[in-house]
Amino acid sequence: MIKVLKVTGDSLAPDYQEGDFVVALKFPFLFNSIAPGDIVVFRNADYGTMIKQVESIDPVSGDLHVIGTHPYSVDSRQFGALARVDLVGKVIWHIKNPR
Repeated sequence: MIKVLKVTGDSLAPDYQEGDFVVALKFPFLFNSIAPGDIVVFRNADYGTMIKQVESIDPVSGDLHVIGTHPYSVDSRQFGALARVDLVGKVIWHIKNPR
């Protein structure tokens, strides 16, 4: 399944800006697996749909630790590890907003 999503906020600024679009693939294992450094979109019960970078993957549970590049980003440091079931998809294409 492929989803096109509009970026809101500045969690991954300056690389991903407000108004950019991303294409996320729900089943990244069809092409390659999720690895540290990948950008993922997921749902969080408290914050809604979010986009972050994978910092690390727990070798036992497979849970993802995600971070934002913006200094004030809300990420795994606040809400903990991300279960794979919460993933919307792995970003496979970034479309910059031509400002």
